[in-house]
Amino acid sequence: MTENDKILVIIPTYNELENLPTLLPQVLEQDERIEILVVDDNSPDGTADYVAGESKSNSRIHLLKREKKLGLGTAYIAGFKYAMQHSYSYIFEMDADFSHDPKEIPNFLKEIENYDLVLGSRYISGVNVINWPMRRLFLSYAANVYTRVITGLPIKDATGGYKCFRRKVLEAIDLDQVKSNGYAFQIEMTFKAWKKGFRIKEIPIIFVDRTKGKSKMSRKIVREAVFMVWKLRCLSILRLLK
Repeated sequence: MTENDKILVIIPTYNELENLPTLLPQVLEQDERIEILVVDDNSPDGTADYVAGESKSNSRIHLLKREKKLGLGTAYIAGFKYAMQHSYSYIFEMDADFSHDPKEIPNFLKEIENYDLVLGSRYISGVNVINWPMRRLFLSYAANVYTRVITGLPIKDATGGYKCFRRKVLEAIDLDQVKSNGYAFQIEMTFKAWKKGFRIKEIPIIFVDRTKGKSKMSRKIVREAVFMVWKLRCLSILRLLK
């Protein structure tokens, strides 16, 4: 990694106005090469208007405003395509609710020098989750065990959303073929990177449940993940994975 490498942190948002005024400066202060792309799904709370205002005074902040709520996966795909078009070398996925600590970004950047995809893992060194109800913690942990058993993906936390990609990983994946959202999206992207032979590294993070705003978790997201792992396994066996 050189001083000329461009780094993009993609933050999908829907009603995150309470968090962004604190989050954005904390992300930017981690490295002077970092820029932020907020992908907003037409938040009724004024999130996009706030980001648009910040972008006028800070060239490191960018906004991609979408017409309606289209889901996490499609937000990241839009962000990935933006990163490809604007020649970023390293691309992060990051939540807007402070469940992903911005202070971990330097650890990702250190590891990405030797790997192609770095994952922030809640389960690589025990269970590092704070403020989740036991039911949700069990669901998340069980989902990751289920994913490993069905797909063979050697990752402890395949459903996590704190990641750093090298550009070449995203270039190798047919982004137009990625249709999933939520947990399923995270599993699909990591599985495809693994199947293409890219070097993947998990690093421990502490995941803290949001204190402001509302969780986007739903039964639909869980069901999608349950079926996605079988789809990935079948496509892999048939060698149809792109």
